[in-house]
Amino acid sequence: MAVIPAVRLALAAWLVATPALAQLPAKVGDKEIPSLAPLVREVSPAVVSIATRGTVAAPNNPLMEDPFFRRFFGLPEQGPAPRQRERRVQSAGSGVIVDAAKGYILTNHHVIESADEIEVMLLDNRSLKAKVVGSDPGTDVAVLQVEDTKNLAQLKLGDSGSVQVGDFVVAIGNPFGLQHTVTSGIVSALGRSGINPDGYEDFIQTDASINPGNSGGALINLRGELIGINSAIFSNSGGNIGIGFAIPVNIAKTIMGQILQFGEVKRGLLGVSISDFNAESAKAFGVEGQTEGALVQEVVSGSAAEKAGIEVGDVIVSIDGSRVKSASDLRNTVGLKRSGDSVKVDVLREGKRRQFTATLSEVNSTARADGESVHPGLAGAALANHESDAAFAGPGVTVQTVEPESPAGRAGLRANDIIVSVNRVRVRNIRELQQVANQQSLLIMSIRRGNRNLLLQIR
Repeated sequence: MAVIPAVRLALAAWLVATPALAQLPAKVGDKEIPSLAPLVREVSPAVVSIATRGTVAAPNNPLMEDPFFRRFFGLPEQGPAPRQRERRVQSAGSGVIVDAAKGYILTNHHVIESADEIEVMLLDNRSLKAKVVGSDPGTDVAVLQVEDTKNLAQLKLGDSGSVQVGDFVVAIGNPFGLQHTVTSGIVSALGRSGINPDGYEDFIQTDASINPGNSGGALINLRGELIGINSAIFSNSGGNIGIGFAIPVNIAKTIMGQILQFGEVKRGLLGVSISDFNAESAKAFGVEGQTEGALVQEVVSGSAAEKAGIEVGDVIVSIDGSRVKSASDLRNTVGLKRSGDSVKVDVLREGKRRQFTATLSEVNSTARADGESVHPGLAGAALANHESDAAFAGPGVTVQTVEPESPAGRAGLRANDIIVSVNRVRVRNIRELQQVANQQSLLIMSIRRGNRNLLLQIR
C-alpha cells in the first residue's frame, strides 16, 4: 500500500430500498435486517491475496568506505567501488480476478515491483503461482496471470465514470496480512490528483478503511461491480485515517487492454512545455475571469500540438470538455489517453477561446534507459524522459534512481534530478542526451534539483 504523509455508516433505511445484492436481508430472530453479507459472499472469491519475494539493492555500510575507519581497524586500502549488495525481500498485497477463463488478475505495480516469485492465495485456501503479464508504473497498474484457472471466480467490471460522491462502496483486501478483510464506506471525492507527482492520477477517494496490504484489492459498488483498484492512503502514521485512494476501473481497464495487446502502454503525447496559469498570469496577460489552466511555454517541433495549430502563449483550458486547472492536471489528462487518440483542445489566445483537434503522438520508445548505456560516468543511474509538470516545465531527462557508490552517485547525481542541458546543448529526452554524451568524455550538466539550478561535471 502506498502511504502518503473509518467512519461506520447507518445503511439500514437506504439498503432496504436498493435493488441490489446488498438489500438481501439477514434474519435475527423474527426480524429481518439489511446486511452486506450476501454481497460479500458473492464477490469475495474473486479477490486474492498476493505474496511476493524478490531481490533489491542494499546500500553498502558507509563506514566501510571511510579511509580513516579502514586504516584505524587495519583494513586493506579501498580498491574499486564494491558491487552493490543485494538482499531478499518479501511483501504482501491484494489483487482482483477480472478474467477467470484466462487467469488474469489486476493489482498495483508497486505490489509486484522487483518480485522474482509471486504467489496468489484464493478464498478457498488454494495457492497458485502467478507471472507478470505487464506493468505500468505511471498509473500503478499491473496485470498478472495464473495458469491454473480451475474454479476461478471473477468480478464484473463496473463503470467508474458513473460513480458519484456519496455512493456506498465496499473495500476487500489483505491489510496487514489479514486475508479477505471487508470494510465499507462512501465515495468521498472524485478526480483526486497530486498524491504521486510522478504518476498519472484521477483517484477515487473513499473513507472505507484501507491499510497497507490493501494495495491492488477491490473497491466495489453495491451491485457487486468493481469500480476501483485500491492503491494509496493518506496517513502520517501508516494506518488508516479515513482517506484512501483507488484507481478508477475505467483507467485500469484501458491500461490492461494495452498491456494485453501491445505488452506495454502506448501513452499519448501532446508535445508542449507548460506551466501553471493563475491569477497573477491572468493579470499579466490582461485576461479577466480566467485564473486556471496550463500556459504553453514551448511547442515541440513536429509534435501533435504543432500540427494542430497550438502556439506558444496559448492557455489550455480544457481537453475533450474536461477543465484543465493546472499544468499537472493537463499532464494527467493527456497521459491517461492513448497514442493515436484524437482530442479537442480548448485554448485562450489573445483573450478569445479557440478549439483545436490534436491526434496524440506516441511517447518516445526510448523513454527509459540505464545511465551506463548513455555515458560511463552515468553508470548506476536509471534515467527516464521528463514530461512537463508543476515542478518543472520540462521537457528533459529525469534521474529516477541512483546507486550511492556508483560513478553517477559519486559525481553528485541524485534521484529526482532533472537534466536540462549538457555542454550547453539543450536536451529534451534520452535520445538527445545520448547524441550529446556519445561525443564527449566530460559532461557539464545543467541540473534542476527542486527549486535550484546547478552544474555537475560527469567524467
